[in-house]
Amino acid sequence: MTVPSTMTAARLTGHGGPEVLELADVPVPVPAEGEVLVQVGAAALNNTDLWTREGAYGRPGDPTARAGWRGPVDFPRIQGADVAGTVVDVGAAVDPGLRGTRVLLDPAIYDGDGEHANPVGLLGSERDGGYARYVTARADRAHDLSGSPLDDAELACFPTAYGTALGMLERGDVRDGHTVVVTGASGGVGLALVQLAAARGAEVLAISSAGKLDAVRAAGATAVLDRAEQPWDGVAVGRVDVVLDVAAGENIPRGLPAVRDGGRWVVAGALAGPVVELDVRRLYLHNIALVGSSMHTPAHFRKLAEIARSGRVRPVVAATYGLADVHRAQAELASRRHVGKLVLIG
Repeated sequence: MTVPSTMTAARLTGHGGPEVLELADVPVPVPAEGEVLVQVGAAALNNTDLWTREGAYGRPGDPTARAGWRGPVDFPRIQGADVAGTVVDVGAAVDPGLRGTRVLLDPAIYDGDGEHANPVGLLGSERDGGYARYVTARADRAHDLSGSPLDDAELACFPTAYGTALGMLERGDVRDGHTVVVTGASGGVGLALVQLAAARGAEVLAISSAGKLDAVRAAGATAVLDRAEQPWDGVAVGRVDVVLDVAAGENIPRGLPAVRDGGRWVVAGALAGPVVELDVRRLYLHNIALVGSSMHTPAHFRKLAEIARSGRVRPVVAATYGLADVHRAQAELASRRHVGKLVLIG
Protein backbone atom coordinates (compact mmCIF):
# COMPACT_ATOMS: atom_id res chain seq x y z
CA MET A 1 0.00 0.00 0.00
CA THR A 2 1.02 3.64 -0.45
CA VAL A 3 1.81 5.36 2.83
CA PRO A 4 0.85 9.05 2.95
CA SER A 5 3.33 11.72 3.99
CA THR A 6 1.15 13.20 6.76
CA MET A 7 -1.32 11.89 9.31
CA THR A 8 -3.63 13.03 12.09
CA ALA A 9 -2.30 12.52 15.61
CA ALA A 10 -3.34 13.42 19.15
CA ARG A 11 -0.28 14.83 20.88
CA LEU A 12 0.60 16.50 24.14
CA THR A 13 2.01 20.02 24.01
CA GLY A 14 2.78 20.07 27.73
CA HIS A 15 1.41 18.94 31.09
CA GLY A 16 -2.06 20.07 32.04
CA GLY A 17 -5.74 19.58 31.35
CA PRO A 18 -7.52 18.44 28.19
CA GLU A 19 -6.41 21.60 26.40
CA VAL A 20 -2.79 20.37 26.16
CA LEU A 21 -3.88 17.35 24.09
CA GLU A 22 -4.25 18.61 20.54
CA LEU A 23 -5.23 17.04 17.24
CA ALA A 24 -2.67 17.96 14.60
CA ASP A 25 -1.49 16.99 11.14
CA VAL A 26 2.06 15.70 11.48
CA PRO A 27 4.55 13.83 9.26
CA VAL A 28 4.16 10.07 9.09
CA PRO A 29 7.19 8.63 10.93
CA VAL A 30 9.82 6.78 8.93
CA PRO A 31 11.00 3.44 10.38
CA ALA A 32 14.67 3.51 11.34
CA GLU A 33 16.99 0.52 11.06
CA GLY A 34 15.48 -2.43 12.91
CA GLU A 35 12.03 -0.82 13.06
CA VAL A 36 8.62 -1.31 11.44
CA LEU A 37 5.91 1.18 10.52
CA VAL A 38 2.50 0.06 11.76
CA GLN A 39 -0.85 1.32 10.53
CA VAL A 40 -2.87 1.65 13.72
CA GLY A 41 -6.05 -0.42 13.76
CA ALA A 42 -6.90 0.38 17.37
CA ALA A 43 -5.26 2.06 20.37
CA ALA A 44 -6.53 1.49 23.91
CA LEU A 45 -6.55 4.13 26.63
CA ASN A 46 -4.84 3.70 30.00
CA ASN A 47 -4.67 5.65 33.25
CA THR A 48 -1.06 6.40 32.42
CA ASP A 49 -2.33 8.52 29.51
CA LEU A 50 -4.16 10.77 31.96
CA TRP A 51 -1.33 10.85 34.47
CA THR A 52 1.26 11.62 31.80
CA ARG A 53 -0.91 14.40 30.42
CA GLU A 54 -1.39 15.83 33.91
CA GLY A 55 2.28 15.31 34.86
CA ALA A 56 1.02 13.50 37.96
CA TYR A 57 4.04 11.27 38.63
CA GLY A 58 6.16 13.73 40.60
CA ARG A 59 9.94 13.65 40.86
CA PRO A 60 12.37 12.28 43.44
CA GLY A 61 12.30 14.68 46.38
CA ASP A 62 9.35 16.61 44.95
CA PRO A 63 6.21 14.45 44.69
CA THR A 64 4.12 17.44 43.56
CA ALA A 65 6.32 18.30 40.57
CA ARG A 66 4.82 17.79 37.12
CA ALA A 67 6.57 14.95 35.32
CA GLY A 68 6.04 11.80 33.31
CA TRP A 69 6.42 8.39 34.87
CA ARG A 70 10.16 8.35 34.13
CA GLY A 71 10.79 12.09 34.50
CA PRO A 72 10.66 14.90 31.91
CA VAL A 73 8.61 14.32 28.76
CA ASP A 74 9.93 15.56 25.42
CA PHE A 75 7.03 17.61 24.00
CA PRO A 76 5.21 17.46 21.68
CA ARG A 77 4.53 13.79 22.32
CA ILE A 78 1.95 11.60 20.59
CA GLN A 79 0.12 9.63 23.29
CA GLY A 80 -1.00 6.00 23.26
CA ALA A 81 0.87 2.94 24.51
CA ASP A 82 -1.43 0.15 23.32
CA VAL A 83 -1.48 -0.58 19.61
CA ALA A 84 -2.85 -3.32 17.40
CA GLY A 85 -2.43 -2.88 13.66
CA THR A 86 -0.71 -3.93 10.47
CA VAL A 87 2.91 -3.56 9.36
CA VAL A 88 2.98 -1.40 6.22
CA ASP A 89 6.69 -0.62 5.93
CA VAL A 90 10.02 -1.76 7.34
CA GLY A 91 13.36 -0.13 8.01
CA ALA A 92 16.80 -1.40 7.09
CA ALA A 93 17.77 -4.86 8.39
CA VAL A 94 14.13 -5.91 8.80
CA ASP A 95 12.53 -8.74 6.84
CA PRO A 96 10.37 -7.12 4.12
CA GLY A 97 8.08 -10.12 4.38
CA LEU A 98 6.67 -8.57 7.56
CA ARG A 99 4.66 -6.14 5.45
CA GLY A 100 0.99 -6.98 5.79
CA THR A 101 1.43 -8.81 9.11
CA ARG A 102 -1.14 -8.16 11.82
CA VAL A 103 0.74 -7.28 15.00
CA LEU A 104 0.44 -6.35 18.64
CA LEU A 105 3.09 -3.95 19.91
CA ASP A 106 4.95 -4.42 23.17
CA PRO A 107 4.86 -0.81 24.41
CA ALA A 108 7.75 -1.09 26.86
CA ILE A 109 11.18 0.42 26.32
CA TYR A 110 13.56 -1.80 28.27
CA ASP A 111 16.88 -1.30 30.02
CA GLY A 112 18.42 -4.14 28.02
CA ASP A 113 17.78 -6.90 25.52
CA GLY A 114 17.51 -9.83 27.92
CA GLU A 115 14.42 -11.89 28.64
CA HIS A 116 13.99 -10.29 32.04
CA ALA A 117 14.84 -6.68 31.21
CA ASN A 118 13.02 -3.96 33.14
CA PRO A 119 10.75 -1.37 31.50
CA VAL A 120 12.23 2.13 31.66
CA GLY A 121 10.05 3.85 29.08
CA LEU A 122 6.75 3.56 27.26
CA LEU A 123 5.17 4.32 23.93
CA GLY A 124 3.23 7.55 24.29
CA SER A 125 5.60 8.77 26.99
CA GLU A 126 9.28 8.25 26.13
CA ARG A 127 8.58 7.89 22.39
CA ASP A 128 5.59 8.62 20.18
CA GLY A 129 2.66 6.26 20.52
CA GLY A 130 -0.51 5.11 18.84
CA TYR A 131 -2.98 8.01 19.11
CA ALA A 132 -2.32 8.40 15.40
CA ARG A 133 -2.76 6.72 12.02
CA TYR A 134 0.77 5.30 12.05
CA VAL A 135 3.45 4.50 14.63
CA THR A 136 6.98 3.08 14.50
CA ALA A 137 8.32 0.40 16.81
CA ARG A 138 11.24 -1.97 17.05
CA ALA A 139 10.59 -4.95 14.82
CA ASP A 140 11.23 -7.39 17.67
CA ARG A 141 8.53 -5.65 19.73
CA ALA A 142 5.91 -6.23 17.00
CA HIS A 143 4.38 -9.62 17.80
CA ASP A 144 2.67 -11.53 15.01
CA LEU A 145 -1.02 -11.96 15.83
CA SER A 146 -2.03 -13.51 12.52
CA GLY A 147 -4.89 -15.90 13.05
CA SER A 148 -6.13 -14.41 16.33
CA PRO A 149 -9.94 -14.57 16.51
CA LEU A 150 -9.98 -11.23 18.37
CA ASP A 151 -10.58 -7.93 16.56
CA ASP A 152 -8.18 -5.00 16.71
CA ALA A 153 -10.11 -3.23 19.47
CA GLU A 154 -9.90 -6.34 21.67
CA LEU A 155 -6.23 -6.91 20.86
CA ALA A 156 -5.35 -3.29 21.70
CA CYS A 157 -6.61 -3.88 25.25
CA PHE A 158 -3.78 -6.31 26.00
CA PRO A 159 -0.39 -4.53 26.14
CA THR A 160 -0.41 -2.26 29.19
CA ALA A 161 -3.33 -3.50 31.31
CA TYR A 162 -2.97 -7.21 30.63
CA GLY A 163 0.81 -6.93 30.42
CA THR A 164 0.88 -5.32 33.86
CA ALA A 165 -1.53 -7.97 35.14
CA LEU A 166 0.49 -10.85 33.71
CA GLY A 167 3.66 -9.39 35.22
CA MET A 168 1.93 -9.40 38.60
CA LEU A 169 0.78 -13.01 38.23
CA GLU A 170 4.24 -14.14 37.17
CA ARG A 171 6.03 -12.26 39.95
CA GLY A 172 3.45 -13.55 42.43
CA ASP A 173 3.83 -17.11 41.12
CA VAL A 174 0.05 -17.51 40.88
CA ARG A 175 -0.87 -21.11 40.09
CA ASP A 176 -3.81 -23.44 39.62
CA GLY A 177 -5.57 -23.94 42.97
CA HIS A 178 -4.30 -20.71 44.56
CA THR A 179 -6.66 -18.32 46.30
CA VAL A 180 -5.97 -14.74 45.23
CA VAL A 181 -7.43 -11.36 46.09
CA VAL A 182 -7.65 -8.69 43.37
CA THR A 183 -8.15 -5.07 44.47
CA GLY A 184 -9.54 -2.43 42.12
CA ALA A 185 -11.06 -5.30 40.17
CA SER A 186 -13.28 -3.28 37.81
CA GLY A 187 -10.44 -1.17 36.36
CA GLY A 188 -8.39 -2.04 33.32
CA VAL A 189 -5.62 -3.87 35.16
CA GLY A 190 -7.98 -5.21 37.83
CA LEU A 191 -10.35 -6.84 35.35
CA ALA A 192 -7.37 -8.26 33.46
CA LEU A 193 -6.11 -9.76 36.73
CA VAL A 194 -9.47 -11.40 37.35
CA GLN A 195 -9.59 -12.90 33.85
CA LEU A 196 -5.97 -14.07 33.76
CA ALA A 197 -5.96 -15.47 37.30
CA ALA A 198 -9.21 -17.35 36.68
CA ALA A 199 -7.78 -18.72 33.43
CA ARG A 200 -4.90 -20.17 35.48
CA GLY A 201 -7.33 -22.00 37.73
CA ALA A 202 -7.07 -19.67 40.72
CA GLU A 203 -9.98 -18.91 43.03
CA VAL A 204 -10.43 -15.14 42.66
CA LEU A 205 -11.80 -12.94 45.44
CA ALA A 206 -12.32 -9.52 43.89
CA ILE A 207 -12.74 -6.15 45.60
CA SER A 208 -14.71 -3.59 43.60
CA SER A 209 -17.32 -0.84 43.87
CA ALA A 210 -21.00 -1.68 44.32
CA GLY A 211 -22.25 -0.81 40.84
CA LYS A 212 -19.69 -3.02 39.10
CA LEU A 213 -19.85 -6.26 41.09
CA ASP A 214 -21.82 -8.22 38.50
CA ALA A 215 -19.41 -7.32 35.69
CA VAL A 216 -16.44 -8.41 37.80
CA ARG A 217 -18.16 -11.68 38.66
CA ALA A 218 -18.84 -12.26 34.96
CA ALA A 219 -15.13 -11.84 34.27
CA GLY A 220 -14.34 -14.89 36.40
CA ALA A 221 -14.36 -13.87 40.08
CA THR A 222 -15.51 -16.54 42.52
CA ALA A 223 -16.65 -13.90 45.01
CA VAL A 224 -16.92 -10.13 44.74
CA LEU A 225 -16.55 -7.90 47.79
CA ASP A 226 -17.84 -4.33 47.96
CA ARG A 227 -14.93 -2.05 48.77
CA ALA A 228 -17.26 0.29 50.68
CA GLU A 229 -18.18 -2.43 53.20
CA GLN A 230 -14.89 -3.36 54.89
CA PRO A 231 -14.19 -6.12 52.36
CA TRP A 232 -11.19 -7.57 54.21
CA ASP A 233 -13.48 -8.54 57.09
CA GLY A 234 -14.93 -11.14 54.73
CA VAL A 235 -11.58 -12.83 54.04
CA ALA A 236 -10.45 -15.38 56.61
CA VAL A 237 -7.08 -14.96 58.31
CA GLY A 238 -4.39 -16.90 56.47
CA ARG A 239 -6.67 -17.91 53.58
CA VAL A 240 -4.96 -16.06 50.70
CA ASP A 241 -1.93 -17.24 48.72
CA VAL A 242 -1.38 -14.03 46.74
CA VAL A 243 -2.83 -10.52 46.81
CA LEU A 244 -2.77 -8.75 43.44
CA ASP A 245 -3.06 -5.10 44.42
CA VAL A 246 -3.49 -2.04 42.19
CA ALA A 247 -4.89 0.16 44.97
CA ALA A 248 -2.44 0.04 47.93
CA GLY A 249 -3.42 2.54 50.64
CA GLU A 250 -5.25 1.01 53.57
CA ASN A 251 -5.63 -2.31 51.75
CA ILE A 252 -2.13 -3.33 52.78
CA PRO A 253 -2.33 -3.00 56.58
CA ARG A 254 -5.93 -4.20 56.61
CA GLY A 255 -5.39 -7.13 54.28
CA LEU A 256 -2.07 -8.57 55.44
CA PRO A 257 -3.62 -10.83 58.10
CA ALA A 258 -5.48 -12.62 55.30
CA VAL A 259 -2.22 -13.73 53.65
CA ARG A 260 -0.96 -17.17 54.59
CA ASP A 261 2.53 -17.84 55.89
CA GLY A 262 4.89 -17.73 52.92
CA GLY A 263 2.35 -15.86 50.79
CA ARG A 264 2.93 -12.86 48.56
CA TRP A 265 1.51 -9.35 48.19
CA VAL A 266 2.15 -7.93 44.72
CA VAL A 267 1.50 -4.23 44.25
CA ALA A 268 1.41 -2.38 40.93
CA GLY A 269 -0.58 0.74 41.69
CA ALA A 270 -1.60 3.21 44.35
CA LEU A 271 -5.12 4.36 43.46
CA ALA A 272 -6.12 4.26 47.15
CA GLY A 273 -2.99 6.08 48.32
CA PRO A 274 0.78 5.83 47.87
CA VAL A 275 1.81 6.26 51.51
CA VAL A 276 1.22 3.27 53.79
CA GLU A 277 1.72 2.77 57.52
CA LEU A 278 2.76 -0.84 57.98
CA ASP A 279 3.67 -3.10 60.87
CA VAL A 280 6.60 -4.95 59.27
CA ARG A 281 6.43 -7.69 61.88
CA ARG A 282 3.48 -9.09 59.92
CA LEU A 283 5.89 -9.56 57.00
CA TYR A 284 8.94 -11.09 58.61
CA LEU A 285 7.22 -13.20 61.28
CA HIS A 286 5.09 -14.86 58.60
CA ASN A 287 7.58 -14.91 55.72
CA ILE A 288 5.30 -12.79 53.52
CA ALA A 289 6.93 -11.23 50.46
CA LEU A 290 5.91 -7.70 49.48
CA VAL A 291 6.66 -7.41 45.75
CA GLY A 292 6.65 -4.30 43.56
CA SER A 293 5.64 -4.96 39.97
CA SER A 294 5.93 -2.45 37.14
CA MET A 295 4.53 -3.62 33.82
CA HIS A 296 6.07 -6.74 32.27
CA THR A 297 9.30 -8.20 30.91
CA PRO A 298 9.93 -9.30 27.30
CA ALA A 299 9.38 -12.91 28.43
CA HIS A 300 6.05 -11.99 30.02
CA PHE A 301 4.91 -10.18 26.89
CA ARG A 302 5.61 -13.18 24.69
CA LYS A 303 3.30 -15.21 26.94
CA LEU A 304 0.73 -12.44 26.66
CA ALA A 305 0.98 -12.42 22.86
CA GLU A 306 0.32 -16.16 22.84
CA ILE A 307 -2.78 -15.66 25.00
CA ALA A 308 -3.97 -12.94 22.61
CA ARG A 309 -3.18 -15.12 19.59
CA SER A 310 -5.22 -18.00 20.97
CA GLY A 311 -8.20 -15.85 21.95
CA ARG A 312 -8.71 -17.86 25.14
CA VAL A 313 -9.00 -14.62 27.12
CA ARG A 314 -11.27 -12.00 25.54
CA PRO A 315 -10.85 -8.46 26.90
CA VAL A 316 -13.92 -6.43 27.80
CA VAL A 317 -14.24 -3.40 25.52
CA ALA A 318 -16.44 -0.85 27.29
CA ALA A 319 -16.63 1.63 24.37
CA THR A 320 -14.86 2.68 21.18
CA TYR A 321 -14.20 6.17 19.87
CA GLY A 322 -12.80 7.73 16.75
CA LEU A 323 -9.48 9.55 17.04
CA ALA A 324 -11.30 12.88 16.67
CA ASP A 325 -13.19 12.04 19.90
CA VAL A 326 -10.03 11.51 21.96
CA HIS A 327 -10.94 14.26 24.44
CA ARG A 328 -14.33 12.67 25.11
CA ALA A 329 -12.63 9.29 25.51
CA GLN A 330 -10.15 10.63 28.07
CA ALA A 331 -12.97 12.36 29.97
CA GLU A 332 -14.83 9.04 30.16
CA LEU A 333 -11.63 7.31 31.30
CA ALA A 334 -11.24 9.86 34.10
CA SER A 335 -14.87 9.39 35.21
CA ARG A 336 -14.29 5.69 36.06
CA ARG A 337 -17.92 4.93 35.27
CA HIS A 338 -17.09 2.14 32.83
CA VAL A 339 -16.00 -1.48 33.25
CA GLY A 340 -13.37 -2.69 30.83
CA LYS A 341 -11.27 -0.80 28.31
CA LEU A 342 -11.88 2.30 26.19
CA VAL A 343 -10.40 2.11 22.69
CA LEU A 344 -9.69 4.52 19.83
CA ILE A 345 -10.35 3.08 16.38
CA GLY A 346 -10.22 4.29 12.79
